[in-house]
Amino acid sequence: MKRAFTFIKWIFVILIVWFLIHSIYITIDGLTDKQANADVAIVLGNKVNEDGTLSERLKARLDKSIELFNQKRVKLIIVSGGLGKEGFWEGKEMQEYLINNKIPTEKILVDNFGNDTEKTVENSIRMMDSLNFKSAISVSQYFHQTRTKKLFRKKGFENIESASPDYFELRDFYSIFREFVAYYKEAI
Repeated sequence: MKRAFTFIKWIFVILIVWFLIHSIYITIDGLTDKQANADVAIVLGNKVNEDGTLSERLKARLDKSIELFNQKRVKLIIVSGGLGKEGFWEGKEMQEYLINNKIPTEKILVDNFGNDTEKTVENSIRMMDSLNFKSAISVSQYFHQTRTKKLFRKKGFENIESASPDYFELRDFYSIFREFVAYYKEAI
């Protein structure tokens, strides 16, 4: 019995160390902006509030894409999200925000069927292929970037970098744990 308890304790310690190393890695990777230029920025969706306003997290992502566009690091912006339970198409609301912030309509591509990260990746690759685009910058929260880039590469799109907004909240601790699980779930 004592031997079994010791074994379980070591497994638990190994899992905690694994989680901590992974969390440090995705944080560093997600916060590292290589200052690359690309054909397109891909903004992953997030919550639109019940009153139709964008969540602060989503605004921060869009503001980062505006910064990339204004710095001429990207030529176009893809906004991707689904129909939220609040009743708003994230892509449409994101497009409106960009237009209100002086991004020309013709420089925005909308994907209203990016219901999750994998769908956003698939839909974005399809859009980029149709335009013969070969490079992209993922725009999302830092903890989300490692898995997002992994999905792009898994689908055969290698030239993907990332840029994350300087937006942090207490909820990030939960999100880091969720990303840890999702990262390894997709490896299965």
